[in-house]
Amino acid sequence: MNVSRNLVLLLGRRAGPLGAPPRPPGAPGPPLGLSGPGSLQAWRSFRRSPVCSKIPAEFAGKQEDKSLVAHDDLFERASRDVRTKAAFGRAVDVFLKRDIRRRGHVEFIYAALKRMPEFGVERDLDVYNRLLDVFPKEVFVPRNFIQRMFNHFPRQQECGVQVLEQMENYGVLPNVQTKVLLVQVFGEKSHPFRKYQRLMYWFPRFRHVNPFPVPCQLPADPVDLARLSLARIANDRDARVTVYQLPATEPSESGAERTLPHIVGVQSPAQMELLSRHDPRRPVFVEGPFPLWLRTTCVQYYVLRADPVPQELRVEEPYDPERCLDYPLQLDLDLDRDLGDDESFDVEDVDEGPVYAMCMAGQGDQATLNQWISGLQEQNPVLGRVPTLFRLQAGSRELQAEPDRVRRPPPDEPTAEPGVPVEEEEEEEAEPRRSRGLKQ
Repeated sequence: MNVSRNLVLLLGRRAGPLGAPPRPPGAPGPPLGLSGPGSLQAWRSFRRSPVCSKIPAEFAGKQEDKSLVAHDDLFERASRDVRTKAAFGRAVDVFLKRDIRRRGHVEFIYAALKRMPEFGVERDLDVYNRLLDVFPKEVFVPRNFIQRMFNHFPRQQECGVQVLEQMENYGVLPNVQTKVLLVQVFGEKSHPFRKYQRLMYWFPRFRHVNPFPVPCQLPADPVDLARLSLARIANDRDARVTVYQLPATEPSESGAERTLPHIVGVQSPAQMELLSRHDPRRPVFVEGPFPLWLRTTCVQYYVLRADPVPQELRVEEPYDPERCLDYPLQLDLDLDRDLGDDESFDVEDVDEGPVYAMCMAGQGDQATLNQWISGLQEQNPVLGRVPTLFRLQAGSRELQAEPDRVRRPPPDEPTAEPGVPVEEEEEEEAEPRRSRGLKQ
Protein backbone atom coordinates (compact mmCIF):
# COMPACT_ATOMS: atom_id res chain seq x y z
CA MET A 1 0.00 0.00 0.00
CA ASN A 2 2.86 2.41 0.84
CA VAL A 3 4.62 1.59 -2.43
CA SER A 4 1.57 2.53 -4.53
CA ARG A 5 1.08 5.76 -2.48
CA ASN A 6 4.70 6.80 -2.99
CA LEU A 7 4.39 6.07 -6.73
CA VAL A 8 1.34 8.36 -7.00
CA LEU A 9 3.08 11.14 -5.11
CA LEU A 10 6.20 10.79 -7.24
CA LEU A 11 4.17 11.13 -10.42
CA GLY A 12 2.48 14.19 -8.95
CA ARG A 13 5.80 15.85 -8.20
CA ARG A 14 7.05 15.26 -11.75
CA ALA A 15 3.87 16.38 -13.46
CA GLY A 16 3.46 19.80 -11.85
CA PRO A 17 0.43 22.07 -12.26
CA LEU A 18 -1.29 22.56 -15.57
CA GLY A 19 0.17 25.25 -17.84
CA ALA A 20 3.43 25.54 -15.80
CA PRO A 21 6.77 25.58 -17.59
CA PRO A 22 8.94 22.46 -17.39
CA ARG A 23 10.92 22.22 -14.14
CA PRO A 24 14.71 22.06 -14.35
CA PRO A 25 16.36 18.86 -13.25
CA GLY A 26 17.68 20.17 -9.92
CA ALA A 27 14.67 22.32 -8.93
CA PRO A 28 12.72 21.23 -5.82
CA GLY A 29 9.21 19.88 -6.37
CA PRO A 30 6.00 20.48 -4.46
CA PRO A 31 5.76 19.22 -0.90
CA LEU A 32 4.82 15.63 -0.30
CA GLY A 33 1.28 15.06 0.89
CA LEU A 34 -2.12 13.83 -0.18
CA SER A 35 -3.58 17.32 -0.51
CA GLY A 36 -2.52 20.03 -2.89
CA PRO A 37 -2.22 20.56 -6.63
CA GLY A 38 0.46 17.88 -6.93
CA SER A 39 -1.80 15.08 -5.75
CA LEU A 40 -4.67 16.37 -7.90
CA GLN A 41 -2.44 16.30 -10.95
CA ALA A 42 -1.30 12.82 -9.97
CA TRP A 43 -4.88 11.54 -10.16
CA ARG A 44 -5.42 13.38 -13.44
CA SER A 45 -2.34 11.75 -14.94
CA PHE A 46 -4.14 8.33 -14.98
CA ARG A 47 -6.27 8.73 -18.06
CA ARG A 48 -7.42 6.73 -21.06
CA SER A 49 -5.11 6.02 -23.94
CA PRO A 50 -5.87 7.99 -27.11
CA VAL A 51 -5.55 4.77 -29.15
CA CYS A 52 -8.44 3.16 -27.30
CA SER A 53 -10.63 6.23 -27.77
CA LYS A 54 -10.48 5.83 -31.55
CA ILE A 55 -12.13 2.36 -31.48
CA PRO A 56 -15.88 2.63 -32.20
CA ALA A 57 -18.26 1.45 -29.53
CA GLU A 58 -20.03 -1.06 -31.79
CA PHE A 59 -16.80 -2.85 -32.76
CA ALA A 60 -17.15 -5.39 -29.94
CA GLY A 61 -20.56 -6.54 -31.20
CA LYS A 62 -19.47 -6.90 -34.82
CA GLN A 63 -16.15 -8.61 -34.17
CA GLU A 64 -17.67 -12.04 -33.49
CA ASP A 65 -19.94 -11.88 -36.54
CA LYS A 66 -17.00 -10.89 -38.74
CA SER A 67 -14.98 -13.80 -37.39
CA LEU A 68 -17.75 -16.27 -38.21
CA VAL A 69 -18.04 -14.88 -41.73
CA ALA A 70 -14.27 -15.10 -42.14
CA HIS A 71 -14.29 -18.77 -41.10
CA ASP A 72 -17.09 -19.51 -43.58
CA ASP A 73 -15.05 -17.84 -46.30
CA LEU A 74 -12.10 -19.99 -45.25
CA PHE A 75 -14.08 -23.16 -45.96
CA GLU A 76 -15.34 -21.73 -49.24
CA ARG A 77 -11.82 -20.94 -50.44
CA ALA A 78 -10.48 -24.32 -49.34
CA SER A 79 -13.26 -26.32 -51.00
CA ARG A 80 -13.25 -24.49 -54.34
CA ASP A 81 -15.51 -26.65 -56.56
CA VAL A 82 -15.19 -30.05 -54.81
CA ARG A 83 -16.23 -30.50 -51.19
CA THR A 84 -14.45 -33.56 -49.85
CA LYS A 85 -12.61 -34.67 -46.73
CA ALA A 86 -9.31 -33.43 -48.17
CA ALA A 87 -10.79 -29.95 -48.74
CA PHE A 88 -12.09 -29.88 -45.16
CA GLY A 89 -8.64 -30.85 -43.89
CA ARG A 90 -7.04 -28.04 -45.92
CA ALA A 91 -9.33 -25.52 -44.23
CA VAL A 92 -8.28 -26.80 -40.80
CA ASP A 93 -4.58 -26.64 -41.75
CA VAL A 94 -4.94 -23.05 -42.97
CA PHE A 95 -6.47 -22.01 -39.65
CA LEU A 96 -3.76 -23.75 -37.62
CA LYS A 97 -0.96 -22.07 -39.61
CA ARG A 98 -2.56 -18.63 -39.46
CA ASP A 99 -1.90 -17.92 -35.77
CA ILE A 100 0.27 -19.88 -33.36
CA ARG A 101 -1.95 -18.77 -30.46
CA ARG A 102 -5.05 -20.04 -32.31
CA ARG A 103 -7.17 -17.04 -31.52
CA GLY A 104 -10.79 -17.48 -32.57
CA HIS A 105 -10.64 -21.28 -32.30
CA VAL A 106 -14.11 -21.51 -30.70
CA GLU A 107 -15.77 -19.68 -33.61
CA PHE A 108 -13.81 -21.79 -36.08
CA ILE A 109 -14.93 -25.07 -34.46
CA TYR A 110 -18.58 -23.97 -34.44
CA ALA A 111 -18.32 -23.04 -38.14
CA ALA A 112 -16.65 -26.38 -38.89
CA LEU A 113 -19.39 -28.35 -37.12
CA LYS A 114 -21.98 -26.50 -39.16
CA ARG A 115 -20.25 -27.22 -42.48
CA MET A 116 -19.40 -30.88 -41.87
CA PRO A 117 -22.54 -32.32 -43.56
CA GLU A 118 -21.79 -30.30 -46.69
CA PHE A 119 -18.36 -31.96 -46.97
CA GLY A 120 -19.69 -35.43 -46.12
CA VAL A 121 -17.50 -35.88 -43.02
CA GLU A 122 -20.21 -35.81 -40.33
CA ARG A 123 -19.55 -39.52 -39.57
CA ASP A 124 -15.75 -39.44 -39.73
CA LEU A 125 -14.02 -39.91 -36.37
CA ASP A 126 -10.67 -38.59 -37.60
CA VAL A 127 -12.23 -35.24 -38.50
CA TYR A 128 -13.74 -34.85 -35.02
CA ASN A 129 -10.34 -35.60 -33.47
CA ARG A 130 -8.78 -32.93 -35.67
CA LEU A 131 -11.33 -30.40 -34.45
CA LEU A 132 -10.51 -31.28 -30.84
CA ASP A 133 -6.84 -30.85 -31.70
CA VAL A 134 -7.56 -27.21 -32.64
CA PHE A 135 -7.96 -26.30 -28.95
CA PRO A 136 -4.77 -25.01 -27.26
CA LYS A 137 -3.24 -27.66 -25.01
CA GLU A 138 -2.97 -27.36 -21.20
CA VAL A 139 -4.51 -23.88 -21.15
CA PHE A 140 -8.05 -24.71 -20.00
CA VAL A 141 -7.07 -27.39 -17.45
CA PRO A 142 -8.23 -26.36 -13.93
CA ARG A 143 -5.38 -26.04 -11.44
CA ASN A 144 -7.33 -26.36 -8.19
CA PHE A 145 -10.71 -27.43 -6.84
CA ILE A 146 -12.10 -23.88 -6.95
CA GLN A 147 -11.60 -23.64 -10.72
CA ARG A 148 -13.20 -27.04 -11.19
CA MET A 149 -16.15 -26.02 -9.02
CA PHE A 150 -16.81 -22.73 -10.85
CA ASN A 151 -16.67 -24.16 -14.41
CA HIS A 152 -13.23 -23.08 -15.56
CA PHE A 153 -13.36 -21.49 -19.07
CA PRO A 154 -17.09 -22.21 -19.66
CA ARG A 155 -17.17 -21.07 -23.29
CA GLN A 156 -14.44 -23.47 -24.35
CA GLN A 157 -15.92 -26.34 -22.34
CA GLU A 158 -19.31 -25.77 -23.93
CA CYS A 159 -17.71 -25.89 -27.36
CA GLY A 160 -16.02 -29.21 -26.51
CA VAL A 161 -19.32 -30.66 -25.31
CA GLN A 162 -20.96 -29.54 -28.57
CA VAL A 163 -18.38 -31.50 -30.56
CA LEU A 164 -19.14 -34.65 -28.56
CA GLU A 165 -22.90 -34.11 -28.88
CA GLN A 166 -22.67 -33.96 -32.65
CA MET A 167 -20.68 -37.19 -32.56
CA GLU A 168 -23.49 -38.70 -30.50
CA ASN A 169 -26.17 -37.51 -32.91
CA TYR A 170 -24.44 -39.16 -35.87
CA GLY A 171 -23.57 -42.35 -33.97
CA VAL A 172 -19.78 -41.84 -33.94
CA LEU A 173 -18.07 -43.72 -31.10
CA PRO A 174 -14.99 -41.97 -29.62
CA ASN A 175 -11.65 -43.77 -29.40
CA VAL A 176 -8.51 -43.55 -27.27
CA GLN A 177 -7.20 -40.57 -29.25
CA THR A 178 -10.34 -38.63 -28.38
CA LYS A 179 -9.77 -39.34 -24.69
CA VAL A 180 -6.12 -38.23 -24.84
CA LEU A 181 -7.07 -34.97 -26.57
CA LEU A 182 -9.76 -34.18 -24.01
CA VAL A 183 -7.37 -34.80 -21.13
CA GLN A 184 -4.72 -32.57 -22.70
CA VAL A 185 -7.15 -29.74 -23.43
CA PHE A 186 -9.65 -29.77 -20.53
CA GLY A 187 -8.38 -32.26 -17.94
CA GLU A 188 -10.08 -35.22 -16.32
CA LYS A 189 -12.38 -33.13 -14.09
CA SER A 190 -14.13 -31.20 -16.84
CA HIS A 191 -17.53 -31.33 -18.52
CA PRO A 192 -16.26 -32.54 -21.93
CA PHE A 193 -14.41 -35.44 -20.32
CA ARG A 194 -17.50 -36.42 -18.30
CA LYS A 195 -19.50 -36.32 -21.54
CA TYR A 196 -16.91 -38.65 -23.07
CA GLN A 197 -17.30 -41.06 -20.14
CA ARG A 198 -21.09 -41.14 -20.56
CA LEU A 199 -20.73 -41.83 -24.28
CA MET A 200 -18.33 -44.70 -23.68
CA TYR A 201 -20.70 -46.19 -21.10
CA TRP A 202 -23.98 -46.03 -23.01
CA PHE A 203 -22.95 -46.29 -26.66
CA PRO A 204 -21.72 -49.91 -26.60
CA ARG A 205 -24.93 -50.92 -24.82
CA PHE A 206 -27.46 -49.20 -27.09
CA ARG A 207 -25.60 -49.02 -30.39
CA HIS A 208 -27.11 -52.26 -31.76
CA VAL A 209 -30.32 -52.38 -29.74
CA ASN A 210 -32.52 -51.65 -32.77
CA PRO A 211 -33.72 -54.97 -34.28
CA PHE A 212 -34.43 -53.24 -37.61
CA PRO A 213 -31.33 -51.14 -38.28
CA VAL A 214 -31.19 -48.71 -41.19
CA PRO A 215 -27.91 -48.80 -43.16
CA CYS A 216 -25.80 -45.67 -42.97
CA GLN A 217 -25.43 -45.52 -46.75
CA LEU A 218 -28.80 -45.94 -48.46
CA PRO A 219 -28.81 -47.43 -51.97
CA ALA A 220 -28.80 -44.89 -54.77
CA ASP A 221 -30.87 -47.08 -57.11
CA PRO A 222 -34.59 -46.28 -56.61
CA VAL A 223 -35.54 -49.94 -57.13
CA ASP A 224 -33.16 -51.15 -54.41
CA LEU A 225 -34.33 -48.35 -52.12
CA ALA A 226 -37.95 -49.41 -52.70
CA ARG A 227 -37.06 -53.03 -51.89
CA LEU A 228 -35.47 -51.99 -48.61
CA SER A 229 -38.37 -49.72 -47.66
CA LEU A 230 -41.12 -52.23 -48.44
CA ALA A 231 -39.30 -55.00 -46.56
CA ARG A 232 -39.24 -52.76 -43.48
CA ILE A 233 -42.92 -51.87 -43.80
CA ALA A 234 -44.12 -55.44 -44.34
CA ASN A 235 -42.26 -56.83 -41.29
CA ASP A 236 -42.95 -60.37 -42.48
CA ARG A 237 -40.26 -62.80 -43.53
CA ASP A 238 -42.71 -64.59 -45.80
CA ALA A 239 -43.58 -61.39 -47.67
CA ARG A 240 -42.54 -61.39 -51.32
CA VAL A 241 -41.16 -58.25 -52.97
CA THR A 242 -41.97 -58.11 -56.68
CA VAL A 243 -40.62 -55.69 -59.31
CA TYR A 244 -43.46 -55.10 -61.74
CA GLN A 245 -41.65 -52.56 -63.91
CA LEU A 246 -38.10 -51.25 -64.14
CA PRO A 247 -37.33 -47.63 -65.03
CA ALA A 248 -36.74 -47.35 -68.76
CA THR A 249 -37.37 -45.14 -71.76
CA GLU A 250 -39.37 -46.09 -74.83
CA PRO A 251 -40.61 -44.20 -77.88
CA SER A 252 -44.20 -43.01 -77.78
CA GLU A 253 -46.72 -42.93 -80.63
CA SER A 254 -45.69 -39.38 -81.51
CA GLY A 255 -42.04 -40.39 -81.79
CA ALA A 256 -40.84 -38.70 -78.61
CA GLU A 257 -39.26 -40.76 -75.87
CA ARG A 258 -41.12 -41.21 -72.61
CA THR A 259 -39.80 -42.46 -69.27
CA LEU A 260 -41.42 -45.47 -67.65
CA PRO A 261 -41.37 -45.26 -63.82
CA HIS A 262 -40.40 -48.14 -61.60
CA ILE A 263 -43.11 -50.14 -59.80
CA VAL A 264 -42.19 -52.34 -56.84
CA GLY A 265 -44.76 -54.10 -54.66
CA VAL A 266 -44.87 -56.40 -51.64
CA GLN A 267 -47.47 -58.92 -50.51
CA SER A 268 -47.42 -61.71 -47.93
CA PRO A 269 -49.24 -65.07 -48.10
CA ALA A 270 -51.54 -63.95 -45.26
CA GLN A 271 -52.57 -60.88 -47.28
CA MET A 272 -53.21 -63.03 -50.35
CA GLU A 273 -55.45 -65.29 -48.26
CA LEU A 274 -57.42 -62.33 -46.92
CA LEU A 275 -57.83 -60.92 -50.43
CA SER A 276 -59.10 -64.26 -51.78
CA ARG A 277 -61.90 -64.23 -49.17
CA HIS A 278 -62.89 -60.62 -49.94
CA ASP A 279 -66.52 -60.06 -50.97
CA PRO A 280 -66.54 -59.07 -54.69
CA ARG A 281 -69.49 -56.77 -54.07
CA ARG A 282 -67.44 -54.52 -51.80
CA PRO A 283 -64.78 -52.30 -53.49
CA VAL A 284 -61.10 -52.04 -52.61
CA PHE A 285 -59.22 -48.76 -52.47
CA VAL A 286 -55.79 -47.59 -53.53
CA GLU A 287 -54.71 -44.91 -51.06
CA GLY A 288 -51.63 -42.75 -50.73
CA PRO A 289 -49.06 -41.47 -50.90
CA PHE A 290 -47.84 -42.01 -47.33
CA PRO A 291 -44.37 -40.81 -46.26
CA LEU A 292 -41.63 -43.06 -44.91
CA TRP A 293 -38.39 -41.59 -43.58
CA LEU A 294 -35.13 -43.51 -43.85
CA ARG A 295 -32.61 -41.30 -42.04
CA THR A 296 -32.65 -38.09 -44.13
CA THR A 297 -34.42 -39.61 -47.17
CA CYS A 298 -38.20 -39.53 -47.55
CA VAL A 299 -39.95 -42.07 -49.79
CA GLN A 300 -43.65 -42.51 -50.51
CA TYR A 301 -45.73 -45.68 -50.71
CA TYR A 302 -49.28 -46.70 -51.59
CA VAL A 303 -51.56 -49.32 -50.06
CA LEU A 304 -54.39 -51.51 -51.36
CA ARG A 305 -56.97 -51.82 -48.62
CA ALA A 306 -60.67 -52.30 -47.93
CA ASP A 307 -63.14 -50.83 -45.51
CA PRO A 308 -63.85 -52.71 -42.27
CA VAL A 309 -66.42 -55.45 -42.47
CA PRO A 310 -69.70 -54.44 -40.77
CA GLN A 311 -70.32 -55.98 -37.39
CA GLU A 312 -73.42 -57.90 -38.53
CA LEU A 313 -71.49 -59.56 -41.37
CA ARG A 314 -68.48 -60.66 -39.36
CA VAL A 315 -67.94 -64.35 -38.75
CA GLU A 316 -65.66 -65.28 -35.89
CA GLU A 317 -63.56 -68.29 -36.73
CA PRO A 318 -62.31 -70.60 -33.99
CA TYR A 319 -58.64 -70.08 -33.36
CA ASP A 320 -56.10 -72.85 -33.54
CA PRO A 321 -54.29 -73.24 -30.18
CA GLU A 322 -51.25 -74.71 -31.95
CA ARG A 323 -50.94 -71.86 -34.42
CA CYS A 324 -48.41 -70.07 -32.23
CA LEU A 325 -46.50 -71.87 -29.50
CA ASP A 326 -44.48 -68.85 -28.35
CA TYR A 327 -47.38 -67.04 -26.70
CA PRO A 328 -51.11 -67.80 -26.37
CA LEU A 329 -53.50 -66.09 -28.79
CA GLN A 330 -56.39 -66.16 -26.30
CA LEU A 331 -56.63 -66.10 -22.54
CA ASP A 332 -59.72 -67.22 -20.62
CA LEU A 333 -59.05 -66.03 -17.09
CA ASP A 334 -61.74 -65.60 -14.46
CA LEU A 335 -60.24 -63.06 -12.10
CA ASP A 336 -62.16 -61.66 -9.18
CA ARG A 337 -62.41 -57.87 -8.89
CA ASP A 338 -61.42 -56.12 -5.71
CA LEU A 339 -63.35 -53.26 -4.17
CA GLY A 340 -60.52 -50.84 -4.93
CA ASP A 341 -60.28 -51.63 -8.66
CA ASP A 342 -61.13 -48.77 -10.99
CA GLU A 343 -63.41 -49.85 -13.83
CA SER A 344 -64.25 -46.37 -15.13
CA PHE A 345 -61.64 -46.33 -17.93
CA ASP A 346 -62.79 -46.95 -21.48
CA VAL A 347 -60.68 -48.08 -24.44
CA GLU A 348 -61.88 -47.18 -27.93
CA ASP A 349 -61.01 -49.81 -30.51
CA VAL A 350 -60.60 -48.46 -34.03
CA ASP A 351 -60.82 -50.94 -36.89
CA GLU A 352 -59.10 -49.60 -40.01
CA GLY A 353 -59.80 -52.53 -42.28
CA PRO A 354 -57.43 -55.03 -43.88
CA VAL A 355 -54.42 -54.05 -46.00
CA TYR A 356 -53.92 -56.39 -48.95
CA ALA A 357 -50.73 -55.08 -50.59
CA MET A 358 -48.29 -52.14 -50.75
CA CYS A 359 -46.19 -50.63 -53.49
CA MET A 360 -43.75 -47.84 -54.37
CA ALA A 361 -43.74 -46.21 -57.78
CA GLY A 362 -41.70 -43.58 -59.57
CA GLN A 363 -44.90 -41.66 -60.36
CA GLY A 364 -48.07 -41.40 -58.31
CA ASP A 365 -50.62 -41.03 -61.11
CA GLN A 366 -53.55 -43.34 -61.67
CA ALA A 367 -52.15 -44.88 -64.85
CA THR A 368 -49.01 -46.08 -63.07
CA LEU A 369 -50.97 -47.53 -60.16
CA ASN A 370 -53.29 -49.31 -62.62
CA GLN A 371 -50.25 -51.21 -63.87
CA TRP A 372 -49.56 -52.28 -60.30
CA ILE A 373 -53.14 -53.57 -59.91
CA SER A 374 -52.79 -55.45 -63.20
CA GLY A 375 -49.63 -57.11 -61.91
CA LEU A 376 -51.36 -58.07 -58.66
CA GLN A 377 -54.22 -59.62 -60.60
CA GLU A 378 -51.92 -62.37 -61.88
CA GLN A 379 -51.44 -63.71 -58.33
CA ASN A 380 -54.87 -62.59 -57.07
CA PRO A 381 -57.57 -63.40 -59.67
CA VAL A 382 -60.28 -62.01 -57.40
CA LEU A 383 -59.18 -58.47 -58.31
CA GLY A 384 -60.72 -58.99 -61.77
CA ARG A 385 -64.17 -59.15 -60.15
CA VAL A 386 -63.71 -56.49 -57.45
CA PRO A 387 -64.19 -52.77 -58.25
CA THR A 388 -61.08 -50.72 -57.52
CA LEU A 389 -61.33 -47.07 -56.53
CA PHE A 390 -58.47 -44.59 -56.13
CA ARG A 391 -58.14 -42.24 -53.15
CA LEU A 392 -55.03 -40.37 -54.14
CA GLN A 393 -53.88 -37.37 -52.18
CA ALA A 394 -52.08 -34.32 -53.55
CA GLY A 395 -48.49 -35.36 -52.95
CA SER A 396 -45.30 -33.66 -54.09
CA ARG A 397 -45.38 -35.32 -57.51
CA GLU A 398 -48.93 -34.19 -58.16
CA LEU A 399 -48.10 -30.63 -57.09
CA GLN A 400 -45.17 -30.49 -59.48
CA ALA A 401 -47.37 -31.68 -62.34
CA GLU A 402 -50.12 -29.13 -61.74
CA PRO A 403 -48.80 -26.44 -64.18
CA ASP A 404 -48.67 -28.99 -67.03
CA ARG A 405 -52.39 -29.68 -66.74
CA VAL A 406 -53.27 -26.14 -67.79
CA ARG A 407 -53.47 -26.37 -71.58
CA ARG A 408 -52.73 -23.27 -73.58
CA PRO A 409 -55.17 -22.81 -76.50
CA PRO A 410 -53.89 -22.00 -79.99
CA PRO A 411 -54.15 -18.41 -81.24
CA ASP A 412 -57.39 -19.03 -83.15
CA GLU A 413 -59.24 -20.28 -80.05
CA PRO A 414 -60.78 -17.91 -77.50
CA THR A 415 -58.46 -17.58 -74.53
CA ALA A 416 -59.69 -18.31 -71.03
CA GLU A 417 -58.65 -16.73 -67.79
CA PRO A 418 -55.02 -17.35 -66.81
CA GLY A 419 -54.52 -20.37 -64.55
CA VAL A 420 -58.00 -21.87 -65.25
CA PRO A 421 -58.03 -25.33 -66.95
CA VAL A 422 -60.27 -25.97 -69.93
CA GLU A 423 -63.57 -27.80 -69.56
CA GLU A 424 -62.34 -30.99 -71.25
CA GLU A 425 -59.70 -31.56 -68.62
CA GLU A 426 -62.20 -30.85 -65.85
CA GLU A 427 -64.38 -33.64 -67.26
CA GLU A 428 -61.40 -35.99 -67.30
CA GLU A 429 -60.58 -35.17 -63.67
CA ALA A 430 -64.21 -35.41 -62.52
CA GLU A 431 -64.21 -39.21 -62.39
CA PRO A 432 -61.06 -39.58 -60.21
CA ARG A 433 -62.34 -36.88 -57.87
CA ARG A 434 -65.66 -38.65 -57.55
CA SER A 435 -63.90 -41.94 -56.82
CA ARG A 436 -61.73 -40.32 -54.15
CA GLY A 437 -64.73 -38.95 -52.33
CA LEU A 438 -66.59 -42.28 -52.37
CA LYS A 439 -66.64 -43.93 -48.95
CA GLN A 440 -68.58 -46.90 -47.80
